[in-house]
Amino acid sequence: MRTAEARAPAKVNLTLHVTGRRADGYHLLDSLVVFADLGDVVRVRQAAKPCLRVTGPMAAGVPTGPENLVLKAAALMGVSAEIELEKHLPTAGGIGGGSADAAATLRALARLTGRAVPADVLALGADVPVCMEARPARMRGIGEAVTPVGGLPPLDVVLVNPGVAVSTAQVFSRLARRENPEMPDPLPRFADAQALTDWLATQRNDLEPPARALAPEVEAALAALAAAPLCLLARMSGSGATCFGLFPCATAARNAAHALALARPSWWVQATRLGAQ
Repeated sequence: MRTAEARAPAKVNLTLHVTGRRADGYHLLDSLVVFADLGDVVRVRQAAKPCLRVTGPMAAGVPTGPENLVLKAAALMGVSAEIELEKHLPTAGGIGGGSADAAATLRALARLTGRAVPADVLALGADVPVCMEARPARMRGIGEAVTPVGGLPPLDVVLVNPGVAVSTAQVFSRLARRENPEMPDPLPRFADAQALTDWLATQRNDLEPPARALAPEVEAALAALAAAPLCLLARMSGSGATCFGLFPCATAARNAAHALALARPSWWVQATRLGAQ
């Protein structure tokens, strides 16, 4: 039986500016999004009855029922499929794991069946549209306005998840201010990774302060990254709890990841590269 496979790379919000709130309660965002060279893998094949099997090192606790976004994505495509989700990313971690998995499922099913991906992928979640292309992009609105960003230099990074779940709804509810400045338009051009890092230091993740207040583990992860030798910038991704530290080279990132993993064996720690797609 034919199968199709698609990667679901980790999504990292280098910036996340909350710029307003609509009358229906949805928040308006302005975010520079890049993707890592690590992630989950989705494999699909058509079947008489939909089913989901979760494997991989981060499979524990991942739901296999209809609440899982990959099954919702298959239903949106109108395809009855047997799906294997190979999990390498932490769930509810602020790096788009579920959304990236849903987007990968849509891509894989489109390849398998020849069907077009439906236009209303936003119904699966705010991060799904940007995860469909899995390339550097500027995401605005409630996630529906995605503009590719070319020419970004790749970044060497350490991703850290301290193993705590952070409620996105609670993070948003604790925002001190919902009308904040956007990023500049157009975005600057960056000669190299150092120039991009310097500019990122002038930008924000507006969800980081409330997430820190909700989860001291986020504060601990950010402090550990910031204290790592040669770390240039430490910031939280998305609504948390995954945080990232930027480093001047892959060797520095690998060394920092090794030291952090030894010091905090219960944390998920990965050295990777961002924006190289």
